[in-house]
Amino acid sequence: MDRLDNTIRPYAWGSTTAIPRLLGIEPSGEPQAEMWMGAHTGAPSRTGRGTLVELIEAAPEKELGPQTVAKFGPRLPFLLKLLAAGSPLSLQVHPDLDQAREGYADEERRGVPVTAPHRNYRDANHKPELVCALTEFDGLCGFRDPLRAAALLDGLGVDSLKPYVDLLHAQPEEAALREVLTAVLTADPEEMARTVAETAAACDRLGGDYAPYAGIARHYPGDPGVIAAMLLNHVRLQPGEALFLGAGVPHAYLDGLAVEIMANSDNVLRCGLTPKHVDVPELLRIVRFEARDPGVLRPEAGPDGEEVYETPVDEFRLSRYVLPESGAVRDLTLTTPQILLCTAGSVRAGEHELSPGSSVFVPAGEKAEAAGTGTLFRATVIA
Repeated sequence: MDRLDNTIRPYAWGSTTAIPRLLGIEPSGEPQAEMWMGAHTGAPSRTGRGTLVELIEAAPEKELGPQTVAKFGPRLPFLLKLLAAGSPLSLQVHPDLDQAREGYADEERRGVPVTAPHRNYRDANHKPELVCALTEFDGLCGFRDPLRAAALLDGLGVDSLKPYVDLLHAQPEEAALREVLTAVLTADPEEMARTVAETAAACDRLGGDYAPYAGIARHYPGDPGVIAAMLLNHVRLQPGEALFLGAGVPHAYLDGLAVEIMANSDNVLRCGLTPKHVDVPELLRIVRFEARDPGVLRPEAGPDGEEVYETPVDEFRLSRYVLPESGAVRDLTLTTPQILLCTAGSVRAGEHELSPGSSVFVPAGEKAEAAGTGTLFRATVIA
């Protein structure tokens, strides 16, 4: 069992206080957006034996187990994060596995450098995600019913939004959502900037259900993603609640601290709320234009106290233990690799004392026990 030393990524949207508060350290004043735990080559966790990438490359079956290697290859198939949003992240979607493989092969064939800012596919993998709130956590997830979206837009009293309202009323669900998102993202930039400004002012004036969009507009003035965001469900998670983001589902995180786990991929197609490249034709090919309930997940409790967040993917499995004061020892041994992350209290995992924000990597088959009083998240795979 190896204690992990993890990199904190200073993305501009990150909170300056949430991760330092969890870790019990003084804020630096700089944004601290994500703490990465895993073997992503961009920022692999470090151990006393080398980076997690180096450990796995040296002995994949020993570290990951033969079942995991047979199913996913000699790599850890997930990335675990602490995510602290101080301002909205980009509005985005992720491809499914076939789309990722096709898109990656196409850009490789065309010689698009993998580091190019206009590149869509950095790898050939999909990127399903699960985000679990540690504090109140605001986000956008999936399309609203078109008639509900139309009512929200119509209630602003902004004349330039009326064509979108009419489209949402006139077309069947898939066509309505596709046509309106296309129209928003391909509108004349100057005209759209005026529409966004008028929309933001109306949202600010009306408050209530419109307040989140006024906040988004303050961070991204003139961005068409402000209008696109109003087509989506707004969700406020309470601590312990989670969202699963599958392929093609537009989403954005707005504010709060969470544990996030995802398949090990960097493939993102952006819809707005970003200065980065937006490839509208490719985005429209990937988005699933269907209204859906956000599907807030609550963990399913097992007989040993493990609370599991059920998802339809095998690359990761996230669960948590809320350990009582009784001091009972929990056997966490698995035949698959796991990362254990403490988010509250004090937990002893093997020989390691874990405080909030501390984590360990447990090789497949390694004896693992935990005790203490606090909350421990477990990330592993289904092999």
